[in-house]
Amino acid sequence: MTIKTDFKPNKNSMKKPASIFLTLIALVFSLSVMAQDKKMPSPPAKAEGTIDGVKVTIDYHQPSAKGRKMLGGINPYGEVWRTGANATTSIEFSENVKIEGKSLAKGKYGLYTIPGENEWVIIVNKTIDWGAYKYNKADDVIRVTVKAGSPASFVETFNIAVEKNNVVLKWENTLVSFKVSKD
Repeated sequence: MTIKTDFKPNKNSMKKPASIFLTLIALVFSLSVMAQDKKMPSPPAKAEGTIDGVKVTIDYHQPSAKGRKMLGGINPYGEVWRTGANATTSIEFSENVKIEGKSLAKGKYGLYTIPGENEWVIIVNKTIDWGAYKYNKADDVIRVTVKAGSPASFVETFNIAVEKNNVVLKWENTLVSFKVSKD
């Protein structure tokens, strides 16, 4: 019996590993594209408006109640909340403003809140990060307390809007707003 040791690859034997490799790359790419098409449970949203000539932009993620008790439940009263889901909600002002009468320099900030049954603390903070895990009270720029009210009907998906001279937060059976004016 003789064993050949002078193997010489032909054109077809060289193409086979390359075509398998390219097929695998195409499969991985197509799976990642399909994964991006999947709807996020708490999708990103943007609230924009102009108050006294000042552009206000709020970037946040919208969690939904989905039959759960969120405010005072999953999001407990009396604890700092990132005011949405995923990343900390950001709020940006194109010019200097006053929030509930307190001065704030133009810029982009983290918007945190401390929900309560009857009142909420609105916190404008220097930090914009993932969640409220790295929240540091020392980085607060403004804290104001506002009354909580009720929307006209149940709000399934958390919503922030710029309405007239207020930033309005609505979710479940709660409506909270804070006044913004040009400084």
